[in-house]
Amino acid sequence: MVGTNTTPVLSVNGVTKTIGRRNIVDGLTFDIHHGEIVGLLGPNGAGKTTTIRMIVGLIEMSRGDVLVQGHSIKGDFVKAIRHIGGIIENPEFYPYMSGYDNLRQYQRMSDGVSITRIMEIVKLVGLQDAIHKKVRAYSLGMRQRLGIAQALLHNPSILILDEPTNGLDPAGIREMRDYLKRIAREEGIAILVSSHLLSEMELMCSRVVVIQEGKLVTERAIGQAGENEELSTVTLRVNDLELAEQTASRLDGLTRIGSIPDEGALTVRLKEEDIPDLISELCNARVRIYRVEEHKSSLEDEFLKWTGGNRIA
Repeated sequence: MVGTNTTPVLSVNGVTKTIGRRNIVDGLTFDIHHGEIVGLLGPNGAGKTTTIRMIVGLIEMSRGDVLVQGHSIKGDFVKAIRHIGGIIENPEFYPYMSGYDNLRQYQRMSDGVSITRIMEIVKLVGLQDAIHKKVRAYSLGMRQRLGIAQALLHNPSILILDEPTNGLDPAGIREMRDYLKRIAREEGIAILVSSHLLSEMELMCSRVVVIQEGKLVTERAIGQAGENEELSTVTLRVNDLELAEQTASRLDGLTRIGSIPDEGALTVRLKEEDIPDLISELCNARVRIYRVEEHKSSLEDEFLKWTGGNRIA
């Protein structure tokens, strides 16, 4: 969900990273707004991690700039970085200390973080019952949530996470997804997350930015059709397949994709607004319809199409 504030929290403007004669990242541009979760996707070597490292100032940009709440990472790093919370590698803590004491250590290095804020964030990430236990007893998922709590303490405007679900089991991945969506919703924080789990990104993100060989391939809201994808593909299960095919063939703009006689299934492609007309014509022809199923491309299908079949990593 894009927040009501239309000013971007993060603007990546023509960012380029050149090593030798090769552009690892090449003129990359995109924005992120309040309250939305944006996935950064790309195949092996696409430049995802390099992009994230430039955003947070860990490596220098060759050209371009990154603005965080209007502050330049290149020209005003201290003010820009104050608005960023992030986990770029696995979060590291003192294992012999409790989660609470680890957060208190971070509090001492940050201005304006109160005990009240610590407990608010502990509740937000669901660590109330474990916060006073030693971190050595934490599961990987609990450590990840503690890392997110630490990254949120100073009230950042954007949270940047590089592979936050690495090593988590399915329950931990679902838990992480739920907490990130809750953080975006309740705190209004923008979240940029890279991951190789396409199915998870599809459930978590409101939008994806896809890069390949350092360049922007596409920027797309999840489930949004492309310019050339105005037609819907539907399968109808009917009692009289032959009559259904004859009736459907009389409709303008409808294309028969195929049929499965044994199942009484007819698959066609047509404009979404024409689906009610098709159903009405079939009913008028006394064709009984048991099911109408629309086929939607998964994020994995779309990713493979965008990148020409390259595998993600």
